[in-house]
Amino acid sequence: MVTRVWDYMLEYEQERDDIHDAVETVFRSGQLVLGSSVRGFEEEYSAYHGVEHTISVDNGTNAIVLGLRALGVGPGDEVITVSNTAAPTVIAIDQIGAVPVFVDIHEDDYLMDVGQVEAKITSKTKALLPVHLYGQCVDMAPLQEIADRHGIPILEDCAQSHAARHHGKIAGTMGKAAAFSFYPTKVLGAYGDGGATITSDAETAANLRRLRYYGMETTYFVVSTPGHNARLDELHAEILRRKLTRLDQYAQGRRDVAQRYMEGLGDTDLVLPRVNPGNEHVYYVYVVRHPKRDAIIEALKAYDIHLNISYPWPVHRQTGFHKLGYEEGSLPVTEKLAKEIFSLPMYPSLPIGTQEKVIAAVREVLATV
Repeated sequence: MVTRVWDYMLEYEQERDDIHDAVETVFRSGQLVLGSSVRGFEEEYSAYHGVEHTISVDNGTNAIVLGLRALGVGPGDEVITVSNTAAPTVIAIDQIGAVPVFVDIHEDDYLMDVGQVEAKITSKTKALLPVHLYGQCVDMAPLQEIADRHGIPILEDCAQSHAARHHGKIAGTMGKAAAFSFYPTKVLGAYGDGGATITSDAETAANLRRLRYYGMETTYFVVSTPGHNARLDELHAEILRRKLTRLDQYAQGRRDVAQRYMEGLGDTDLVLPRVNPGNEHVYYVYVVRHPKRDAIIEALKAYDIHLNISYPWPVHRQTGFHKLGYEEGSLPVTEKLAKEIFSLPMYPSLPIGTQEKVIAAVREVLATV
Protein backbone atom coordinates (compact mmCIF):
# COMPACT_ATOMS: atom_id res chain seq x y z
CA MET A 1 0.00 0.00 0.00
CA VAL A 2 1.29 3.47 -0.90
CA THR A 3 1.58 5.76 2.11
CA ARG A 4 1.11 9.48 1.63
CA VAL A 5 0.96 12.44 3.99
CA TRP A 6 -2.86 12.48 3.83
CA ASP A 7 -5.62 10.08 2.78
CA TYR A 8 -9.23 11.24 3.05
CA MET A 9 -10.71 7.85 2.16
CA LEU A 10 -10.13 6.40 5.63
CA GLU A 11 -12.01 9.26 7.28
CA TYR A 12 -14.74 9.08 4.62
CA GLU A 13 -15.36 5.39 5.33
CA GLN A 14 -15.76 6.19 9.03
CA GLU A 15 -18.13 9.11 8.43
CA ARG A 16 -19.81 7.99 5.21
CA ASP A 17 -23.35 7.68 6.58
CA ASP A 18 -23.26 11.14 8.16
CA ILE A 19 -21.82 12.72 5.00
CA HIS A 20 -24.50 11.09 2.84
CA ASP A 21 -27.20 12.25 5.25
CA ALA A 22 -25.84 15.80 4.99
CA VAL A 23 -26.06 15.65 1.20
CA GLU A 24 -29.62 14.31 1.33
CA THR A 25 -30.62 16.98 3.86
CA VAL A 26 -29.45 19.78 1.58
CA PHE A 27 -30.85 18.34 -1.65
CA ARG A 28 -34.27 17.87 -0.04
CA SER A 29 -34.26 21.32 1.54
CA GLY A 30 -34.72 23.17 -1.75
CA GLN A 31 -32.05 25.67 -0.62
CA LEU A 32 -28.67 25.43 -2.33
CA VAL A 33 -27.21 28.92 -1.72
CA LEU A 34 -27.18 30.96 1.53
CA GLY A 35 -29.87 28.87 3.19
CA SER A 36 -30.38 27.26 6.58
CA SER A 37 -27.22 25.13 6.48
CA VAL A 38 -24.99 28.16 5.95
CA ARG A 39 -26.81 30.07 8.70
CA GLY A 40 -26.57 27.11 11.04
CA PHE A 41 -22.90 26.55 10.39
CA GLU A 42 -22.07 30.23 10.87
CA GLU A 43 -23.90 30.31 14.20
CA GLU A 44 -22.25 27.11 15.40
CA TYR A 45 -18.78 28.14 14.26
CA SER A 46 -19.16 31.47 16.06
CA ALA A 47 -20.27 29.66 19.21
CA TYR A 48 -17.30 27.30 19.05
CA HIS A 49 -14.90 30.25 18.93
CA GLY A 50 -16.83 32.51 21.28
CA VAL A 51 -17.10 35.32 18.70
CA GLU A 52 -20.07 37.31 17.45
CA HIS A 53 -19.82 36.73 13.72
CA THR A 54 -18.79 34.08 11.20
CA ILE A 55 -18.99 34.96 7.51
CA SER A 56 -18.51 31.82 5.44
CA VAL A 57 -16.98 32.08 1.98
CA ASP A 58 -16.04 29.87 -0.93
CA ASN A 59 -12.36 29.27 -0.07
CA GLY A 60 -9.61 30.19 2.35
CA THR A 61 -7.91 32.59 -0.03
CA ASN A 62 -11.06 34.70 -0.28
CA ALA A 63 -11.40 34.55 3.49
CA ILE A 64 -8.14 36.51 3.61
CA VAL A 65 -9.02 38.74 0.64
CA LEU A 66 -12.35 39.74 2.14
CA GLY A 67 -10.87 40.00 5.61
CA LEU A 68 -8.25 42.49 4.45
CA ARG A 69 -10.76 44.48 2.42
CA ALA A 70 -13.21 44.55 5.33
CA LEU A 71 -10.44 46.02 7.50
CA GLY A 72 -9.89 48.80 4.97
CA VAL A 73 -6.77 47.48 3.25
CA GLY A 74 -6.51 48.42 -0.41
CA PRO A 75 -4.20 49.21 -3.32
CA GLY A 76 -0.78 50.48 -2.31
CA ASP A 77 -1.19 49.58 1.36
CA GLU A 78 1.35 47.33 3.07
CA VAL A 79 0.60 44.13 4.97
CA ILE A 80 3.30 42.57 7.15
CA THR A 81 3.45 38.77 7.05
CA VAL A 82 5.87 35.87 6.47
CA SER A 83 7.25 34.13 3.41
CA ASN A 84 7.24 30.67 4.99
CA THR A 85 3.58 30.03 4.27
CA ALA A 86 1.31 28.66 1.61
CA ALA A 87 1.33 30.99 -1.39
CA PRO A 88 -2.39 31.91 -1.00
CA THR A 89 -1.56 33.98 2.09
CA VAL A 90 0.50 36.30 -0.07
CA ILE A 91 -1.62 35.94 -3.21
CA ALA A 92 -4.57 37.33 -1.22
CA ILE A 93 -2.57 40.45 -0.34
CA ASP A 94 -1.48 40.89 -3.95
CA GLN A 95 -5.01 40.31 -5.24
CA ILE A 96 -6.33 43.47 -3.60
CA GLY A 97 -3.39 45.54 -4.84
CA ALA A 98 -1.66 45.69 -1.48
CA VAL A 99 2.04 44.99 -0.93
CA PRO A 100 3.27 42.07 1.21
CA VAL A 101 6.15 42.99 3.52
CA PHE A 102 8.01 39.99 4.92
CA VAL A 103 9.67 39.35 8.24
CA ASP A 104 11.73 36.23 8.92
CA ILE A 105 10.76 33.29 11.11
CA HIS A 106 12.17 31.53 14.16
CA GLU A 107 14.33 28.52 13.37
CA ASP A 108 12.90 26.40 16.18
CA ASP A 109 9.16 26.78 15.54
CA TYR A 110 8.98 28.10 11.93
CA LEU A 111 6.65 30.94 13.01
CA MET A 112 6.79 34.71 12.55
CA ASP A 113 9.66 36.41 14.38
CA VAL A 114 7.52 39.05 16.07
CA GLY A 115 10.67 40.92 17.14
CA GLN A 116 11.24 41.97 13.53
CA VAL A 117 7.75 43.40 12.92
CA GLU A 118 7.98 46.89 14.36
CA ALA A 119 11.01 47.80 12.26
CA LYS A 120 8.98 47.02 9.12
CA ILE A 121 6.06 49.31 9.96
CA THR A 122 5.69 52.42 7.78
CA SER A 123 2.97 54.97 7.16
CA LYS A 124 1.61 52.55 4.53
CA THR A 125 1.23 49.59 6.89
CA LYS A 126 -2.48 48.85 7.20
CA ALA A 127 -2.57 45.30 8.62
CA LEU A 128 -0.49 42.61 10.32
CA LEU A 129 -1.08 39.08 9.04
CA PRO A 130 0.45 36.45 11.33
CA VAL A 131 0.23 32.86 10.08
CA HIS A 132 -0.48 30.21 12.71
CA LEU A 133 1.50 27.72 10.70
CA TYR A 134 1.48 23.91 10.79
CA GLY A 135 -0.96 23.85 13.71
CA GLN A 136 0.34 26.19 16.41
CA CYS A 137 -0.03 29.87 17.13
CA VAL A 138 2.33 32.82 16.75
CA ASP A 139 3.30 34.60 19.99
CA MET A 140 0.37 36.99 19.94
CA ALA A 141 0.78 39.12 23.08
CA PRO A 142 3.82 41.11 21.84
CA LEU A 143 2.34 41.31 18.36
CA GLN A 144 -0.89 42.76 19.76
CA GLU A 145 1.13 45.31 21.76
CA ILE A 146 2.80 46.45 18.54
CA ALA A 147 -0.55 46.57 16.74
CA ASP A 148 -2.17 48.60 19.51
CA ARG A 149 0.75 51.01 19.71
CA HIS A 150 0.52 51.77 15.99
CA GLY A 151 -3.25 51.46 15.58
CA ILE A 152 -2.94 48.62 13.04
CA PRO A 153 -5.45 45.74 12.93
CA ILE A 154 -4.42 42.08 13.04
CA LEU A 155 -5.93 39.54 10.68
CA GLU A 156 -4.97 36.03 11.81
CA ASP A 157 -4.34 33.43 9.12
CA CYS A 158 -5.79 30.31 10.76
CA ALA A 159 -5.97 28.06 7.70
CA GLN A 160 -3.76 25.50 9.46
CA SER A 161 -4.76 26.02 13.08
CA HIS A 162 -8.40 25.02 13.64
CA ALA A 163 -8.82 24.29 17.37
CA ALA A 164 -5.24 25.30 18.27
CA ARG A 165 -4.92 27.34 21.45
CA HIS A 166 -2.47 29.94 22.75
CA HIS A 167 -2.44 30.50 26.51
CA GLY A 168 -6.04 29.29 26.60
CA LYS A 169 -7.26 31.43 23.70
CA ILE A 170 -8.43 29.65 20.60
CA ALA A 171 -6.78 30.51 17.30
CA GLY A 172 -8.72 33.20 15.50
CA THR A 173 -9.87 35.11 18.58
CA MET A 174 -6.76 37.18 19.28
CA GLY A 175 -6.88 39.72 16.44
CA LYS A 176 -9.60 41.93 15.00
CA ALA A 177 -10.55 39.20 12.54
CA ALA A 178 -9.33 35.78 11.42
CA ALA A 179 -9.43 33.81 8.18
CA PHE A 180 -9.92 30.04 7.95
CA SER A 181 -9.74 27.50 5.13
CA PHE A 182 -11.87 24.36 4.93
CA TYR A 183 -9.85 22.75 2.15
CA PRO A 184 -10.23 18.96 2.49
CA THR A 185 -6.84 18.38 4.14
CA LYS A 186 -7.43 20.90 6.93
CA VAL A 187 -8.06 19.97 10.55
CA LEU A 188 -11.69 20.89 9.77
CA GLY A 189 -12.09 20.14 6.08
CA ALA A 190 -14.99 20.06 3.65
CA TYR A 191 -15.24 17.78 0.61
CA GLY A 192 -14.11 20.61 -1.64
CA ASP A 193 -13.18 24.24 -1.11
CA GLY A 194 -14.56 26.46 1.62
CA GLY A 195 -13.52 29.17 4.05
CA ALA A 196 -14.70 31.66 6.65
CA THR A 197 -13.70 34.89 8.32
CA ILE A 198 -14.65 35.44 11.95
CA THR A 199 -14.80 38.62 14.03
CA SER A 200 -16.54 40.17 17.01
CA ASP A 201 -16.48 43.62 15.40
CA ALA A 202 -19.92 44.49 13.97
CA GLU A 203 -18.64 46.90 11.32
CA THR A 204 -16.08 44.42 10.04
CA ALA A 205 -18.75 41.71 9.91
CA ALA A 206 -21.13 43.95 7.95
CA ASN A 207 -18.35 44.74 5.48
CA LEU A 208 -17.61 41.04 5.08
CA ARG A 209 -21.23 40.13 4.38
CA ARG A 210 -21.47 42.80 1.69
CA LEU A 211 -18.17 41.86 0.12
CA ARG A 212 -18.99 38.15 -0.22
CA TYR A 213 -22.25 38.99 -2.03
CA TYR A 214 -21.19 41.39 -4.79
CA GLY A 215 -21.16 44.35 -2.39
CA MET A 216 -24.91 44.18 -1.79
CA GLU A 217 -26.69 44.47 1.54
CA THR A 218 -29.36 41.96 0.51
CA THR A 219 -30.32 40.01 -2.61
CA TYR A 220 -30.42 42.26 -5.69
CA PHE A 221 -29.91 45.37 -3.60
CA VAL A 222 -27.84 48.40 -4.53
CA VAL A 223 -24.09 47.69 -4.74
CA SER A 224 -22.47 49.98 -2.19
CA THR A 225 -18.89 48.79 -2.74
CA PRO A 226 -18.14 46.34 -5.55
CA GLY A 227 -17.50 42.99 -3.92
CA HIS A 228 -17.11 39.34 -4.83
CA ASN A 229 -19.19 36.26 -5.51
CA ALA A 230 -17.65 34.34 -2.62
CA ARG A 231 -20.42 32.34 -0.97
CA LEU A 232 -20.00 28.99 0.76
CA ASP A 233 -22.55 26.62 -0.75
CA GLU A 234 -25.16 24.85 1.34
CA LEU A 235 -23.76 21.39 0.73
CA HIS A 236 -20.34 22.10 2.20
CA ALA A 237 -21.89 24.12 5.01
CA GLU A 238 -24.01 21.15 6.07
CA ILE A 239 -21.05 18.77 5.90
CA LEU A 240 -18.98 21.21 7.95
CA ARG A 241 -21.77 21.46 10.54
CA ARG A 242 -21.56 17.71 11.08
CA LYS A 243 -17.76 17.67 11.16
CA LEU A 244 -17.57 20.66 13.52
CA THR A 245 -19.03 18.47 16.26
CA ARG A 246 -15.97 16.24 15.86
CA LEU A 247 -13.34 19.00 15.59
CA ASP A 248 -11.88 18.48 19.05
CA GLN A 249 -11.77 14.74 18.34
CA TYR A 250 -9.82 15.40 15.12
CA ALA A 251 -7.37 17.63 16.98
CA GLN A 252 -6.78 15.03 19.68
CA GLY A 253 -6.31 12.34 17.05
CA ARG A 254 -3.56 14.41 15.47
CA ARG A 255 -1.89 14.90 18.83
CA ASP A 256 -1.96 11.15 19.37
CA VAL A 257 -0.23 10.62 16.00
CA ALA A 258 2.35 13.28 16.92
CA GLN A 259 3.04 11.58 20.24
CA ARG A 260 3.74 8.28 18.49
CA TYR A 261 6.22 10.05 16.20
CA MET A 262 7.92 11.55 19.24
CA GLU A 263 8.20 8.16 20.88
CA GLY A 264 9.41 6.47 17.70
CA LEU A 265 11.77 9.11 16.32
CA GLY A 266 12.73 11.25 19.29
CA ASP A 267 16.15 9.61 19.64
CA THR A 268 17.15 10.18 15.99
CA ASP A 269 18.89 13.20 14.42
CA LEU A 270 15.63 14.22 12.78
CA VAL A 271 14.47 17.58 14.20
CA LEU A 272 10.89 17.05 15.39
CA PRO A 273 8.30 19.82 15.91
CA ARG A 274 8.69 22.04 18.94
CA VAL A 275 5.57 23.06 20.86
CA ASN A 276 5.98 26.53 22.32
CA PRO A 277 5.03 27.20 25.96
CA GLY A 278 1.33 28.00 26.26
CA ASN A 279 0.48 26.46 22.89
CA GLU A 280 -1.82 23.54 22.19
CA HIS A 281 -0.59 22.23 18.81
CA VAL A 282 -3.05 20.55 16.43
CA TYR A 283 -0.43 19.27 13.95
CA TYR A 284 -2.13 20.16 10.69
CA VAL A 285 1.07 18.81 9.18
CA TYR A 286 3.90 17.08 11.01
CA VAL A 287 6.92 19.03 9.78
CA VAL A 288 10.40 17.70 10.54
CA ARG A 289 13.89 18.84 9.53
CA HIS A 290 17.08 17.25 8.29
CA PRO A 291 20.01 18.64 6.25
CA LYS A 292 19.77 15.58 3.95
CA ARG A 293 16.04 16.08 3.37
CA ASP A 294 16.03 15.36 -0.37
CA ALA A 295 17.96 12.11 -0.01
CA ILE A 296 15.62 10.95 2.75
CA ILE A 297 12.49 11.65 0.72
CA GLU A 298 13.91 9.89 -2.31
CA ALA A 299 14.98 6.85 -0.28
CA LEU A 300 11.55 6.51 1.33
CA LYS A 301 9.94 6.06 -2.08
CA ALA A 302 11.42 2.56 -2.14
CA TYR A 303 9.16 1.82 0.85
CA ASP A 304 6.12 3.27 -1.04
CA ILE A 305 6.19 6.28 1.31
CA HIS A 306 5.69 9.55 -0.57
CA LEU A 307 6.15 12.75 1.40
CA ASN A 308 5.45 16.44 0.86
CA ILE A 309 7.48 19.56 1.61
CA SER A 310 5.71 22.46 3.28
CA TYR A 311 7.13 24.58 1.67
CA PRO A 312 10.07 23.98 -0.71
CA TRP A 313 10.07 27.49 -2.20
CA PRO A 314 9.69 30.56 0.03
CA VAL A 315 7.10 32.87 -1.45
CA HIS A 316 9.52 35.80 -1.76
CA ARG A 317 11.78 33.71 -4.05
CA GLN A 318 9.01 32.49 -6.34
CA THR A 319 8.92 33.93 -9.85
CA GLY A 320 5.55 35.59 -9.41
CA PHE A 321 6.86 37.68 -6.53
CA HIS A 322 10.26 38.71 -7.87
CA LYS A 323 8.64 42.12 -8.37
CA LEU A 324 8.85 42.65 -4.60
CA GLY A 325 12.63 42.85 -4.83
CA TYR A 326 13.65 40.33 -2.18
CA GLU A 327 17.09 39.01 -3.06
CA GLU A 328 18.44 35.61 -2.08
CA GLY A 329 19.58 35.82 1.53
CA SER A 330 17.09 38.53 2.49
CA LEU A 331 15.20 36.12 4.76
CA PRO A 332 17.99 33.74 5.79
CA VAL A 333 16.11 31.53 8.26
CA THR A 334 13.17 31.04 5.91
CA GLU A 335 15.52 30.17 3.05
CA LYS A 336 17.58 27.76 5.14
CA LEU A 337 14.57 25.86 6.44
CA ALA A 338 13.04 25.57 2.97
CA LYS A 339 15.94 23.26 2.11
CA GLU A 340 15.49 21.06 5.20
CA ILE A 341 11.81 20.71 6.11
CA PHE A 342 9.43 17.96 5.05
CA SER A 343 6.21 16.41 6.33
CA LEU A 344 5.51 12.92 7.65
CA PRO A 345 2.02 11.39 7.21
CA MET A 346 -0.43 13.12 9.55
CA TYR A 347 -4.19 12.71 9.82
CA PRO A 348 -6.43 11.47 12.66
CA SER A 349 -7.43 8.27 10.86
CA LEU A 350 -3.82 7.26 10.15
CA PRO A 351 -3.71 3.59 11.20
CA ILE A 352 -1.25 2.84 13.98
CA GLY A 353 0.21 -0.02 11.96
CA THR A 354 0.82 2.25 8.98
CA GLN A 355 2.48 4.84 11.19
CA GLU A 356 4.70 2.18 12.74
CA LYS A 357 5.84 1.16 9.25
CA VAL A 358 6.62 4.82 8.46
CA ILE A 359 8.64 5.18 11.66
CA ALA A 360 10.57 1.98 10.97
CA ALA A 361 11.30 3.05 7.39
CA VAL A 362 12.45 6.51 8.45
CA ARG A 363 14.78 5.00 11.03
CA GLU A 364 16.28 2.66 8.44
CA VAL A 365 16.78 5.48 5.95
CA LEU A 366 18.33 7.79 8.55
CA ALA A 367 20.90 5.10 9.30
CA THR A 368 22.06 5.05 5.68
CA VAL A 369 21.91 8.63 4.34
